[in-house]
Amino acid sequence: MIRGVGADVVDVARLSRSLGRTPALADRLFTPAERRSPAGTDRAPASLAARFATKEAVLKALGGPLGVGWRDIEVTQCASGRPAVHTHGPASAHATRLGITTWHVSLSHDAGIATAVVVAEGTDTRQH
Repeated sequence: MIRGVGADVVDVARLSRSLGRTPALADRLFTPAERRSPAGTDRAPASLAARFATKEAVLKALGGPLGVGWRDIEVTQCASGRPAVHTHGPASAHATRLGITTWHVSLSHDAGIATAVVVAEGTDTRQH
């Protein structure tokens, strides 16, 4: 059962400028694993923007709960290259309350724009 859907777009250049002006911002927005590519190099700005769009989309799918930090939502990459969402702390607790068991994510970047669509799947937790 679909428990939530979220979508977001991010201007790659704008995020890149923000990260350049405020170096500590990357640490607040992204986990160490998110900042590094599978090859061990720093991720390109477009890749970071797609991950940030995914985090925004996850927040929308969760209904925008207060108290969820950016690093409570982690976007990783499976061995196949497919993106995966992992929630931690308050984001995980809220997802559990909503009955969310699986995250589906599609992200892309082109022409200076990064996009993400997230579908939260799970069980109906309402009492009948």
